[in-house]
Amino acid sequence: MIHLRAAVAAARHQDRPTATGLLDRAEELADDLGSDENYWQTGFGPTNVLLHRLSVELDLDNVSYVVEHGRINVDHMPQERSVSHRIDFARALSLAGQGDEAFTELRTAERTSPQLIRNNPRVRETLRDLIKQSPVTGGSRSSEVFVMAQRCRAVQ
Repeated sequence: MIHLRAAVAAARHQDRPTATGLLDRAEELADDLGSDENYWQTGFGPTNVLLHRLSVELDLDNVSYVVEHGRINVDHMPQERSVSHRIDFARALSLAGQGDEAFTELRTAERTSPQLIRNNPRVRETLRDLIKQSPVTGGSRSSEVFVMAQRCRAVQ
């Protein structure tokens, strides 16, 4: 897990070579483990490495990679990890102009864990973008997106 955390930190500093090297090492270890496990609450395994790779690519602005590879079944992962992936994937979909799919991911994540969604700055940013992309009908914003944005304090 330390390789995964360090890879995300490197990506947030736009250090692709370091992030990639750390992800590759984590992938080797996950392959040795052979399955997704939750020893010591780590949720470590091949799926978690893949989820971190997607998160790193999003931080490095490789939105198309995340959209192309992000449809992963995360239902077996620890709740926090599955919700985190859905947030990242929704962000990528939104940036790619796929607002309806992005909103579907956020709704699924909210049903899974409302507290993790409603207090997340990336969710707020994504919802603001979705509102900008939503059509204005009858003088008001698309209601479902706007209502969720209000719940998450993304809008007033």
